[in-house]
Amino acid sequence: MTAVPQAPVDPGADHAPDSPAGRPALTPQQAGKRANAVVAEIERAVVGKPEALRLVMFGVLAGGHVLIEDLPGLGKTLLARSFATTLGLDFRRIQFTPDLLPSDVSGAPFYDRSSGEMVFRPGPLFTQLLLADEINRTPPKTQAALLEAMAEGQVSVDGATRRLPEPFVVIATANPIEYEGTYSLPEAQLDRFLLRVRMGYLSTGLEAAMLRARLDRAAPEPVLETIGSAAELLAMRAALEQVEVDDDLVEYVVALIDATRNDQQIQVGASPRGGLALVQLARARAMLEGRDFLTPEDVKAVAVPALAHRITLKPELWVRQIEADDVLARLVASVPAPQTLPRAAGSADTRSSDRLPDGPR
Repeated sequence: MTAVPQAPVDPGADHAPDSPAGRPALTPQQAGKRANAVVAEIERAVVGKPEALRLVMFGVLAGGHVLIEDLPGLGKTLLARSFATTLGLDFRRIQFTPDLLPSDVSGAPFYDRSSGEMVFRPGPLFTQLLLADEINRTPPKTQAALLEAMAEGQVSVDGATRRLPEPFVVIATANPIEYEGTYSLPEAQLDRFLLRVRMGYLSTGLEAAMLRARLDRAAPEPVLETIGSAAELLAMRAALEQVEVDDDLVEYVVALIDATRNDQQIQVGASPRGGLALVQLARARAMLEGRDFLTPEDVKAVAVPALAHRITLKPELWVRQIEADDVLARLVASVPAPQTLPRAAGSADTRSSDRLPDGPR
């Protein structure tokens, strides 16, 4: 694997040694700077959605998979393709339909006349970034073909297990308003997605700017620059593991998870996997903010995208048009958070933190 040269860094910054796998080792600050550059490049194509782009970047850095659930025509497919181009990853797209078979996704053996043997033909799963477009339009049997790949990074076909490339990221899209001819994702598969992202409509001003930009460039989409590679993304993921998490923030995450299991409006609360996802996404946010330590604001910022799709509300809330996002936002606002600050601003060691007493929420 070809090593990617490191970008210039400040002379006084901490330098991480080269990783044993031959990848360039990065500090969280270096990785955060590169991740922000990726987001800035994608913003040239996906206009007016910086927070959605950052959330997807958090999921990619945290080593998870992303579910984008929103209305048609809001740029979901463009977003996934732009991430693959800018990060320098192999990209494939599956358009899920009611007649799609599991073998169409994972691959299948076929008879090779030249050798007289059965040869495995890999499916579109064997890529680095997979766009699973309209995943709720295919039956559960085909949806389940993604489950092992998303959870284990491997595919088992015809008695043989085959590893998928690294990194392997699934960005799935779902249409939340059409019910005819669709199949809701089972709870087990929803829980495999690290976070759920919703994009929403552009403001009138941003939509006018998008139309004007399209007219000015005289092309359907801007040509994005590739500013990363698979090896660099793996190095950025390794840098994420250097972001320190204090014990009081671990207790805060556990308190949020426990609150989802004891709320009167929630029938099934978040699983322990939800707590792991919340910590990793919060660490990714801290890294993009240029820090190697976690704060309560990092946890709060990603709590709803990380947990809302993992809880089941009581049936009567559907009639009252109360959504899981609203319930999670209320819990985040009600659970007391620890107050943490860096021990010495600008010091070389910012990993430790002082605790301040809880203030009024």
